Formats: sequence, structure tokens, C-alpha cells
Amino acid sequence: MGIFNIFGKKDVTADITKNVPFRLSTELVPYRLYAKKNSSASLIVRVKNVTNEILLTSVVLELPSQLGFDSVGMSKQREIRVGEVAPQDEKEVKFEIFGTAKSDAGEYTTTLTAIAHYRDYGHVLNAVKKRTTINVV
Repeated sequence: MGIFNIFGKKDVTADITKNVPFRLSTELVPYRLYAKKNSSASLIVRVKNVTNEILLTSVVLELPSQLGFDSVGMSKQREIRVGEVAPQDEKEVKFEIFGTAKSDAGEYTTTLTAIAHYRDYGHVLNAVKKRTTINVV
């Protein structure tokens, strides 16, 4: 990376790939779905950039087979491209989650992934995963 020093560019990828770039927090409104009914809830995800660099960010949510992103329950994974997040800034994204007639009562685990990208959304620098549970009663 010595050639970048000539042009005044610095290599910040080492800091981002070694440390955790995001802090994730979630909130489900209302806090549960209903079993054997078509019901919906909003999963609000807050992504905070804890680095000292601007990060191009996307958030991916994966659902179990009993839940979905539409009332039919066909779509199980969704990506929201947040855009650039400034250092120490927090962005909020919202996922609409639906329970269907095949949703039994219980707790369902979802996987939430926040991804830091390089240049465009095709290149990944680092990612943070968080598992959350959704209650169905």
C-alpha cells in the first residue's frame, strides 16, 4: 500500500476489518405475532457506525420458514441498502414481518446482518451478525 501514500491516500481497511464496525439494536412493534392468523409486526433496526470512517452500509434480515416479508410468506430474505453512514451516526431501517396460517405458537429465531461495503455493494469489508427472536402466541 506504499503507492497510496504518495497520493495522500491512507489505508483504513485494516482498522475496519479487525474491529466491529457496527452496533445493532432491534425493536419489534407490536412485540408479538399471532399463531395461525395473518398478522404483521414491524422490526425496527438501528445501525450505529462505531468507527471513525464513513461506511457504505446494508442490512440483511433472514426469516425462518414459518414467517415471511409478505402475507403469503414466500419471501424469506430481504436486504435494505442504507447508504453511507457517518462516524458515530445511527440510521434506522424497518422490516415488515408477517405471520401466516402455518405459523405455530413459539419463538422463532431470525438472523440480522449489517454489512460494511467497499466502493459499491458488491465488495464486503466486514459484517456483524445478530440473532433475534420473534414471539408467536
